[in-house]
Amino acid sequence: MGNYSVIADVSASLIKLLRENMTPDPIPQPEMIGLASPVDKGDFYLSLFLFNVRESGANRQTHMVSRGTDQIQFPPMVVDLSYLLTVQSPAELQSRALDEHRILGRAMQVLYDNSILRGSQTVGTLAEQDEEVRIVMEPFKGESLTNLWNFADTPYRLSVSYTVGPVYIDSTRIKTTKRVTETDFRVEG
Repeated sequence: MGNYSVIADVSASLIKLLRENMTPDPIPQPEMIGLASPVDKGDFYLSLFLFNVRESGANRQTHMVSRGTDQIQFPPMVVDLSYLLTVQSPAELQSRALDEHRILGRAMQVLYDNSILRGSQTVGTLAEQDEEVRIVMEPFKGESLTNLWNFADTPYRLSVSYTVGPVYIDSTRIKTTKRVTETDFRVEG
């Protein structure tokens, strides 16, 4: 479970994973992989963009969390994060499409081979709490993906979507309680 920064920690963990596994081949430098909207102009060959956050009903928790002997904390919010992975090669026009296909293929391979992020692959709150998250490719039908690309007349770029979760965001609501500390059993006969 994590504090409010856990969403940023998931994003940083994904970037770390991609940078460690995609450089120097097919991307020459780690700094060419980063978090950015697909419409942002920059030097990224591969960008990751968080485009949707939704509550994960399947993983929703209802039990209170014990915090010592006299406090309980409300259950964490559980969310799934949707990311758009976009490729933009600076190669010449004749080889750009093939270069982008290679980059995308390697990125998909890395995310598939590391479909559960845990331990040393994570940073921040995820690492501190020893949390793990799953990475699953999100199928988009043609029209859904093009609708997602309605950014200010920006031409479509080669992209694929992933869902990452469950991500636990701790509640700040804590309730003071009285716990049973003694029991008295009497048997009368």
